[in-house]
Amino acid sequence: MQRWPVLLFLAWVCLLFFAGIGLFMSGFLLTRIELASSSSCSDPLVPPPWERQSLPLGSCWAPQRFSKAVLVIIDALSFEFARFNPAKASPLPYENKLSFLHHLATSQPRHARLYRFRADPPTATMQRIKGLTTGSLPTFIDVGSNFATYAIQEDNLLAQLVQNGRRVVFMGDDTWEGLFPKKFFRSYFFPSFNVKDLHTVDDGILQHLYPTVDSGEWDMLIAHFLGVDHCGHKHGPDHPEMAKKLTQMNEMLRSLVDHLGNDTLLLVAGDHGMTDTGDHGGDSEKEVNAALFVYSRTPLFGTGPPEEPEAVAQVNLVPTVALLLGVPIPYSNIGEVMAELFSGDGDAVSAALQQLSVYHINAKQVDRFLHSYSLVAQDLPAEQLQHLQELFSSAVEEHSQLLAQVQGSTLVPPELESRLGSLISRFQLYLREARAVCTQSWARFHPLRMVGGCTLIAASCLLCYVASELAASSDCFYRSCLLYPLLWGLVVTVLLGLAHAFTQEGLDLLLMSSWAAAASQLGFFWHWWGRHPKRARLAGSQPPLASIGLRQRLREWLGLAFPMGILLFRCGAMFSDSFVVAEARVAPFLLASLVMLLVGKLHWDGRLTVPEGPKQQLLGFSSYRREIWYLLCLVAMLLVCVRLSGFFHQCREEILQCRPSLFLSPLASLRNTRAKNLFYLLCVALLAGLVYAVRSWLRRYGNLNSSDPLVLFVRWGFPLVVLCIACYWAVASSADDSLGKLQELVQVAVVAFPWAVYGLASVGLLLLLCNPMTVFAKDTRESAGSIVTPYLGVPGSEVNFLHVIPQIYKRMQESQKSCLERGNCRATIAAYGLGSVYSAALVIALTLLGFLLMLLHSERLSLAFLLLFLEAFVLLHIHTRARGLAGDAEPFSVPWYAVISWLLAASQFFYSTGHQPIFPAIHWNAAFVGFHLDHSTKLLPAVLVGANTFASHILFAGSWLPSAPALALCV
Repeated sequence: MQRWPVLLFLAWVCLLFFAGIGLFMSGFLLTRIELASSSSCSDPLVPPPWERQSLPLGSCWAPQRFSKAVLVIIDALSFEFARFNPAKASPLPYENKLSFLHHLATSQPRHARLYRFRADPPTATMQRIKGLTTGSLPTFIDVGSNFATYAIQEDNLLAQLVQNGRRVVFMGDDTWEGLFPKKFFRSYFFPSFNVKDLHTVDDGILQHLYPTVDSGEWDMLIAHFLGVDHCGHKHGPDHPEMAKKLTQMNEMLRSLVDHLGNDTLLLVAGDHGMTDTGDHGGDSEKEVNAALFVYSRTPLFGTGPPEEPEAVAQVNLVPTVALLLGVPIPYSNIGEVMAELFSGDGDAVSAALQQLSVYHINAKQVDRFLHSYSLVAQDLPAEQLQHLQELFSSAVEEHSQLLAQVQGSTLVPPELESRLGSLISRFQLYLREARAVCTQSWARFHPLRMVGGCTLIAASCLLCYVASELAASSDCFYRSCLLYPLLWGLVVTVLLGLAHAFTQEGLDLLLMSSWAAAASQLGFFWHWWGRHPKRARLAGSQPPLASIGLRQRLREWLGLAFPMGILLFRCGAMFSDSFVVAEARVAPFLLASLVMLLVGKLHWDGRLTVPEGPKQQLLGFSSYRREIWYLLCLVAMLLVCVRLSGFFHQCREEILQCRPSLFLSPLASLRNTRAKNLFYLLCVALLAGLVYAVRSWLRRYGNLNSSDPLVLFVRWGFPLVVLCIACYWAVASSADDSLGKLQELVQVAVVAFPWAVYGLASVGLLLLLCNPMTVFAKDTRESAGSIVTPYLGVPGSEVNFLHVIPQIYKRMQESQKSCLERGNCRATIAAYGLGSVYSAALVIALTLLGFLLMLLHSERLSLAFLLLFLEAFVLLHIHTRARGLAGDAEPFSVPWYAVISWLLAASQFFYSTGHQPIFPAIHWNAAFVGFHLDHSTKLLPAVLVGANTFASHILFAGSWLPSAPALALCV
């Protein structure tokens, strides 16, 4: 079989899967249309009290209350971090550290107030920055922008400030540089993506913060601190380093307040919260529960604070800050203004009138956005839009009537206060329902695309099954079955392109590729079905199906039905929320069930017993083959590995009673020095044990007996890789304050040791690619004649295979005997390690990949990788023993139960290496293993994080190759 048709066929199958996945993702990952419109001072949104009078200089839509504002964003500042509880005698490391905020709120209750700042998911930093500046809701599809930050095109608070001549100064997280290019009067950006770096960003801000505030050359100052967030990622919230970082923030705020003027508003905000493991990105209560603190030297509030802090949405900050600074609210804002900040120093009636005015502006702006958005998109239901329009119109009309009555002095104060309170409630109801409608609409999936994507993927799986069953029947199978599908797909692509050209509509490349993929699949099945009767006629000489016994037919069908049924059950379970949440337990259960069903099937087929005779009856259990006990021991080992792998699971936020595994956190998070040292020694011992096991296995099967470069690398390079990983773990797990003067040297070592591992692994893989032989080979240059066998080509069965091997060794013996008789050993043939000549190279490659992937994980997850290798070894042996007991005479075919068990094992260890299919479980720190500063490109960190996330799939896919020799022989 030629190579190129096979490779082209595999490439086509990959394109089919990509088309199906892309179509599904386009319906599953939420998105919305961004409007290009922007607000301006000339917009007719001024409320009735101010529409007939000129606003103060520098004000738009409403009188400016503050001329300057300082926004301090403490990344991952959870509400629990900011709240102060004096009743706690022994607070946790993250509690009661921001005491200065409590001091301001209690000593100046009308000047300062603490809020619960509710973030909208996804709680990733870039999406929260977008929400804090546009007042709109980013969707989950934007999370990919954390690797490649794109400029915000929507109208936003910074654009309004710059448009109205305000000077915006920024310092901190360099994510803002990509989001708001050329928007800052002055900026100090610092690399932000290295979650192991706790101090670079914060120290850089502190260096410029106070001189910048004192200079007065700014109107809006934004300082984005990252130390708290990075400390959570590296150590978790319950760690002494978190106490130090929060204490540093407390002292920073104390000093900052001393530098503020009377016309300055101070806002201290967290963009999101933090889980117990220091992660974020999802929608759990701890992730969305951030903190907001507001302070001014002049009174802000007309009344004292409530007993419990009020909860406000993060999008509410945008209209509030815009109107306080006297600039228009961004066009796409759906937030509600925090009206209590506009009360002023007057009585209750005047405060309510001021609040009504800003509510009126806010409602007009939201109504304008909803009207504009509904014209370009069909996301918002018409009935709900009509209901919102009625609410808005009635509230605006009543506001105008109320103002007319106030000017005519026809209302007494008690009645006026009641009418004002009722009208404020109606504006609040409109704004909150409008936001709820947008939230629900932008969270609506596209079911038709999702179903179409699933159909394409299912059809691709069926196509692979048909291709695998029919590939051996014809040498020209791949060539013929590739031509017709490509022609069908090309025709559909041309027709769709012509249709778009005539209709003048926009071209959706994803839909076009999906239709082309579906057409090519249809062409494949049509061509296959057309050839099916011919194959049936050619097979007429074989015994008819009716002549096969019913029991044998049932066995054949059940042999495929069991594994395929489990696979279909797992795929179908993906449509259930409960199974998706519990998949970490479902995958190991299905794997164990499949292996137990395999043993049961062998017993049902009578393969676990031998015909009993008088001796067997006397011996009792000796009637079982000796191999059976080995198989049962392997099954028991597999069950133990499955059970132990459950100790390395991450938790989902939906499972409240779940506690994440202690093995997921890095050694640096351990406060007990003795426990840290013990775990470190155990992890290093496991690495050394893995190298010893691999080298012992290679030597046992005749490898490592030459002086080739690859053999020398396995002998000396493997221990050197282990040494570099051990040194990296040692310096990475050390506490920052325990290094002293060695800090700079350690920073170099943290980068140098991973690069040494990258370099050694690359050298090993290159040597493996150039010369994969690890056995001693001698070229005799003597014509030894041909080895005559009655079979041609590659052995197609075990009988053929066993016939060829003895002849090879017989020919070797004859050659050596003739050499000895002639007294000349120059032509002696020597061969070692024939049984592992292919698998040895794969074992070496997998070991190197294992080293690289373990480097990208935390230290204690090396225990999970040991279980992974052990379980893979056990599964391979179970597969081999089961085939031997079943009497399978086709050594170059792989049964489906083995393929599906491998798939389930890969899924099992996806969870057992500390991963979950949720954003908070992504190991972002893998992007900076070997990199101290930020990356110059987003591709490399994406590759490192991807390798960390799919480590189990990479290793199981690689280790499956030794068990699938048919694929290698075909190619």
